[in-house]
Amino acid sequence: MSVAAGHPSGSSPYHVQVLLTDGSIATIRSVRPADREALYALHDHASDEAIRLRFFTVARPAAHHYVDVVCAPTTRTTALVVEQVGALLALGTAEPLGDGTAEVSFFVADSRHGHGVGTLLLEHLAAAARTSGVRRFVATVLATNTAMIRVFNDVGFETRLQRSSDTMTLTMETAATDRAVAAADARERRAEAASLRPLLHPRVVAVAGAGRRPASVGHAVLQNIVDAGFSGSVHVVNPGVREVAGVRAHPTVAALPEVPDLVVVAVPAPRVAAVLADAAEAGARAAVVLASGFRERGEAGRRAEWSLVEVARGHGMRVVGPNCLGIVSMAGRTRLDATFATVAPLPGRLAVGSQSGGVGIALLDASVRHRLGLCYFVSLGNKADVSGNDLLAAWADDPGVGAAALYLESFGNPVKFARLARYFAERKPLVVLGGGMTDSGRRAGLAHTARPAVPDSALSALCAHAGAIQARDLSELVDISRVVTTQPLPAGPRVGVIGNAAGLGVLVADAGLQHGLTTPELSPGLRHDIGERVGTGYGTLNPVDLGAGATPQMYESVIQAVCDADEVDMVLVVHVATRLADPDEVLAAADRALDLCGTAAAVVCIGAGSPPGVLPSRQVPVFSSVDGATAALGALARYAAWRHAPRGRRTAPAAGVVDRGREVVRELLDAEPAGRRLSYAESARLLDAVGISTVEVAVVDSADGAVGVAVRQPGPVVLKAADPRIRHKTEQGLVVTDVRGTRAVQAAFDRLVRLLPPGEGSVVVQPQVAAGLELAVGVVRHEGFGPLVMIAAGGVHADVWDDRTFLMPPVTDLDVARAMRRLRLWPLLAGHGGAPEADLQALEQLVLRVADVAWELPEVAELDLDPVVVGPDTIHCVDARLRVAPAEQREQPAARRLPDLV
Repeated sequence: MSVAAGHPSGSSPYHVQVLLTDGSIATIRSVRPADREALYALHDHASDEAIRLRFFTVARPAAHHYVDVVCAPTTRTTALVVEQVGALLALGTAEPLGDGTAEVSFFVADSRHGHGVGTLLLEHLAAAARTSGVRRFVATVLATNTAMIRVFNDVGFETRLQRSSDTMTLTMETAATDRAVAAADARERRAEAASLRPLLHPRVVAVAGAGRRPASVGHAVLQNIVDAGFSGSVHVVNPGVREVAGVRAHPTVAALPEVPDLVVVAVPAPRVAAVLADAAEAGARAAVVLASGFRERGEAGRRAEWSLVEVARGHGMRVVGPNCLGIVSMAGRTRLDATFATVAPLPGRLAVGSQSGGVGIALLDASVRHRLGLCYFVSLGNKADVSGNDLLAAWADDPGVGAAALYLESFGNPVKFARLARYFAERKPLVVLGGGMTDSGRRAGLAHTARPAVPDSALSALCAHAGAIQARDLSELVDISRVVTTQPLPAGPRVGVIGNAAGLGVLVADAGLQHGLTTPELSPGLRHDIGERVGTGYGTLNPVDLGAGATPQMYESVIQAVCDADEVDMVLVVHVATRLADPDEVLAAADRALDLCGTAAAVVCIGAGSPPGVLPSRQVPVFSSVDGATAALGALARYAAWRHAPRGRRTAPAAGVVDRGREVVRELLDAEPAGRRLSYAESARLLDAVGISTVEVAVVDSADGAVGVAVRQPGPVVLKAADPRIRHKTEQGLVVTDVRGTRAVQAAFDRLVRLLPPGEGSVVVQPQVAAGLELAVGVVRHEGFGPLVMIAAGGVHADVWDDRTFLMPPVTDLDVARAMRRLRLWPLLAGHGGAPEADLQALEQLVLRVADVAWELPEVAELDLDPVVVGPDTIHCVDARLRVAPAEQREQPAARRLPDLV
């Protein structure tokens, strides 16, 4: 769960809201002098054993003295408290000892032991300490204090233990390792599942605002709950009526005969705050706010939305919406349809999250038409609290969820989404459709939910990184979901096509190729077997053409033969309806055969009126178009390949590299806090600090200076304009290559100066490198999304090729290798036509180093190495453009938080 840095007007140095493992919400914040009495009470109410384990004595004055120290305004100790509903549950401190070391300790109320409070404190203390340069924690504990020792071991940071008599000294590095992040994510998934249980598995539901008018939103939601056969109890909150749709009404939530788990707030926006406060005070743990008129309406709406969440979080309540359609839970026996949609969802194993209510209605409608069963449906709306990240965390380990489909227009925390999505996709399919990928779409999305969208390149990089399946449109989202929820993962991309129309078989093969599928020629033995079964005169190569007169028995027999031969990984049955064979009988025959087949399958039935959405026995999906079927099977095959592929490893930067880069960046920003574009010399210095070598560059202001540099080079030189702001210098005639001799250097310099604006006559002189393929490697940062690493065709042909791919850091060596293979110029890199292969290992290492810069140095706002000339045994970064700027605050990976509204 990803969190909030507090109210915009808050002044606390550290202030975040978090989930405990029981699903309740707490605040972790810096200690204030006013906390003194509450901290005295925290220690006074503790058991003697708890005091002894913390202070090595049962004397309470030692605890009081320590409280005085950490509450003093002049203290140098980093001190954090965990607060819940106004009560302090725990205190954690990190007291600096010098040399990047701090002594850490924490004290947790007896009643909160076992709820992950100590672990959370340690995570957040490490996050806070890192910002002040603390690299390690030390703690001396009694050897009998197994609880604290366990916290250090379980938190996932690199820890060492040393025993001395009856005490233990623990040393912990504060750097967030992969293990620490994974451990924090695992705890967060458990916390999210617990936190969202009242929302997704309620036993008591109240609809606030349900009236007698059937056309009203509240009435529609109540009617859907009743009609769906909700397994729990349902109540109406409406002071103006006695009953609605046979359900007794009560004036307030507090007046209900039992405390609701979930309150559906179906009142106009001006009344939402009062109803939500009533529900929170009554003890409800979850709410769905349907009304629009909040963040999407401007600043006043944003503040009203923030106030709702402040009230909810202050009482430990989770909120879906506002500006949403509602939720559906078909998990187990729940059968809750708390939406105002007109269709009745079917139970199944697909979990759906949609940021748009309208798209949600379309998804619900499509799911019913195609017999696609749902486990959950959550309309996120403005995502004031519950987000796509929260849903993924809660659903990842839910045994009732077989796959998930998300429609999102924005990503509040893309780094966390990528991590959660990757964990999810490593276990079950995740299909993602992004809205607002175009300029016009982004404008519409901003007006829709007031959340800035991200471009398609960023979403594609995120999906590739996480293993999520990216859908092109709503139809494809549904089609892919139909396949991934019902079919086994194929071993490869080979598909066997069996049909009764040769031309359609050709179209299937062509469409399949576009989606990464192959239609291999069947072996002579299998072709002979097919001939024995159906007779001669039919096409048996693949696609298998059974002719217009194909009978159900022919379909059944050939499907069995193709499946038994194990020459394909998937089967696609194509039937064009004719009067020669009843389509229903053909589908029944295909169902019998495919039920015995262990491979993934799909059916295309054209011209048959209204064919079923699935074949009944094994739930094989039936499509009405070739493209829909092949796109879905292609997505399934690509996902299976990703699941089976090794993940690779992330090579850490050499010791000190990141620190040297940070030092250079710090010096640059100290000189100009607003940031700026770097000169050639500054760029070279920063790149050298992080282990990236560039071609030697000299900037000169005279022809004599250019000659002086050139004569020291063993071969020809290149002269070009020195202004790093100028792009596409070659197209503007601002690059002169293969310059040899004094006169040629002077002439080249004079020519460039004439083309440059007055007063900007600086020229770069550098040695000319050997010819090779020209690429571009760089870092781009999308506002609100974070860094992407780009690999592209570079140099003078970059615009012609228009060939680029993106990676989302952190990346592994195999991520880079796969990305390079996605380029259209990959065959040239790999030695097409007998040409020498480029130095792929050097190129891979360069991309990895650039990814380190993107991930570790957020102040590098722009990095563009173009061209990078790659030869058989060499790689040269010929030109570099860098810009530094103050960095947006990046998530501390091990410090989980609730969604940020600021």
